[in-house]
Amino acid sequence: MHKILHNVPLAPYTTFNIGGPADNFIVFDKTVLQNDFIKPLFILGGGANILVSDRGVRGTVVYMGEWTGWGKSSRGGAEARSICIKSGTPIEPLVDDLCKRGIGGLEFLAGMPGTIGGAVYMNARAYDKEIADILIETEVLEQDETGAWTQKTISRFPNDFSYKRSPFYAPPRPRVSSSSIILSATFKTYVASPSELIAITEAHKQDRTDKGHYRYPSAGSVFKNNRAFGKPTGKIIEELGLRGLQIGGAQIAPWHGNFIINTGNATANDVRELITTVQVKAKAALGIDLEPEVLFVGDWD
Repeated sequence: MHKILHNVPLAPYTTFNIGGPADNFIVFDKTVLQNDFIKPLFILGGGANILVSDRGVRGTVVYMGEWTGWGKSSRGGAEARSICIKSGTPIEPLVDDLCKRGIGGLEFLAGMPGTIGGAVYMNARAYDKEIADILIETEVLEQDETGAWTQKTISRFPNDFSYKRSPFYAPPRPRVSSSSIILSATFKTYVASPSELIAITEAHKQDRTDKGHYRYPSAGSVFKNNRAFGKPTGKIIEELGLRGLQIGGAQIAPWHGNFIINTGNATANDVRELITTVQVKAKAALGIDLEPEVLFVGDWD
């Protein structure tokens, strides 16, 4: 059984490389459910789409980073193919492994940071595809009012998912508890030539490299795109003349309006102030409300 640790810095667990300490921190396996957690619980995967407060996180952080692995499953008849992937499995090496084996379906996620659990939670999207397109079902643990944990399987319903929304992430759905821990997800797959799949993944990775995804610590796109605005959010921010704007160690990337980067010593407050500045300027100039894609985690004012 993993022991609960105290005052664990969270910056190394996020792609922003920003964040204060967790009051309590435990690495997940099923034996940890025997612990009497100090609430609230925060479930941490790859830290790819979050901004952790400089003050850190109260309660208990449950880290899924060692809950990894995948296996083939069969559903819907002999011709159907699928795989079941544990939620803590890192996306990038997983996709590389599947493609080398000729297993297609998840190649649109190539080069994406984070874990499978986080991708399901946020209904991750890339290259005109999203997790909901291939998701079959999700296995979760839920805690009731008595503290007892129950394992259940949730089939994907079309109305559960929308643009970067899932039943696990706002707005909540009645079928899913707010205290759910995603254990695994099962996805539709298909058989393809490894060389063809690898070519697709390499093209996606090169595209991300060309767009500067890996130059500095960041959380990728900061704001969601809204088709009603008529153009991508990054383009809107650039046309407002905000590209390169810097507050403290946080900067709107000089090459992309929808990235905020950690230039080396950014604080969470620097990033949040920069996000707020962009929102205020967009509202004043265009009358639009930019919705952050990044989740604010922890103890904020």
